[in-house]
Amino acid sequence: MRRLVVVSNRVALPDEGAARAGGLAVALQEALQQNGGLWFGWSGRITPQSSDSPHIRQFGQVTFATLDLSRKDHAEYYNGYANRSLWPVFHYRIDLADFTRENYQGYLRVNTLFAEKLRPLLRDEDEIWVHDYHLIPLGEELRRLGIRQRLGFFLHTPFPAMEVLVVLPSASRIVRSLAAYDVVGFQTAADLRAFHDHVTLESAGEVLSNGLVRGFGRTLKADVFPIGIDVGPMVAAAESAHRLASTRRLRRNFSECKLMIGVDRLDYSKGLPERFKSFERFLEKYPAWRGKVSLMQIAPSSRADVPEYMQIRRQLEAEAGHINGRFAEFDWTPLHYLNSSYQRQTLAGFYRFSQIGVVSPLRDGMNLVAKEYVAAQNGEDPGVLVLSRFAGAARELTSALQINPYDLEGVADALARALDMPIEERRDRWQDLMSAVRTGSLDHWRDSFLKALTEAPYTVET
Repeated sequence: MRRLVVVSNRVALPDEGAARAGGLAVALQEALQQNGGLWFGWSGRITPQSSDSPHIRQFGQVTFATLDLSRKDHAEYYNGYANRSLWPVFHYRIDLADFTRENYQGYLRVNTLFAEKLRPLLRDEDEIWVHDYHLIPLGEELRRLGIRQRLGFFLHTPFPAMEVLVVLPSASRIVRSLAAYDVVGFQTAADLRAFHDHVTLESAGEVLSNGLVRGFGRTLKADVFPIGIDVGPMVAAAESAHRLASTRRLRRNFSECKLMIGVDRLDYSKGLPERFKSFERFLEKYPAWRGKVSLMQIAPSSRADVPEYMQIRRQLEAEAGHINGRFAEFDWTPLHYLNSSYQRQTLAGFYRFSQIGVVSPLRDGMNLVAKEYVAAQNGEDPGVLVLSRFAGAARELTSALQINPYDLEGVADALARALDMPIEERRDRWQDLMSAVRTGSLDHWRDSFLKALTEAPYTVET
């Protein structure tokens, strides 16, 4: 019987508590349980030496196999190349990229380690689904070890335009590594187009008339599979959130003013400094709203030991203090900046109460917060989604108020328009948005990718 094998940088064990942000665990657990499955990846632990063999745990029909990483491997593979080279380049922040060769060698070394430790666990009929930029070379390493099973890869981040990607010294190796897979999935048509450009213009490959890609001695399927959310649970959580103490406190504290909400991991790709400055411009340009609206920005810290993330945290703290010092009154605080994380049910209540959802990344693969905000709304009196055109979600959520996050004046105007929007227009926009969210659900994303993997061409060319 065919078995699904999922490989990700970090493995979400069922007994770790609440589902981790991003929804990967929610998306894949059901598929793994159906016919039995294996989830392989890093344990999250840093030890004196990387694991010689995986730690194996069984939950129902799913086997979880995890590896510990040494401090050196974690520093070079994860903090180094994955998050200081690939992440900034893939998010168009070349100015923040570090191209240290030692980090690149560590990235390859850990991918080789993953391949060598995964190989003994595989069965002949397995289908293997690898996730995200941390593990791009894994498929090539598995092929080198003789693996012939179907291999799929999904990139959760953007894939940058060819002119940006070639800045990466290892760009050609990255694209060659993707060609080792049978299916490569991207979030948007723009990402797919960028991949096609690199294959055809930089790597002497070709895109065939049926959409397949030929390059590096292989033929593969590359296509768009926009990730979604688990709609039903988000709707249910929002509808029942009025029972939560946190939601009742929020309603009490903001009973006299409207609330805008932003929920983002603390990251320079999310456009938070620009968001704060746009909100400041909004308060300058529309003084009638002072004392009547507040922005609550939830931004839990991540990668706290990476210098660029330390810097943005200091920047945001300074900007928040500046705005509140300039505009706050004794009974009103314009900007509430929280470095805390909240359970999904709590966030659902916050989304539902907020009149404006602000999602303004400078670049994002998808951004599921935009879809969560839509799903959490009361259809009779929905809030307005203000959405960056540079989020992958903007391709689907076309009825949002779409903005350019670099245009501070334009964002300020969009916030004012959202606050003044008549209820009929809000309902019409929300209905369109909710239809898109339901159509592109998490189940649809998972099932469409796995269908493509099962049907993909299965050839190795000579």
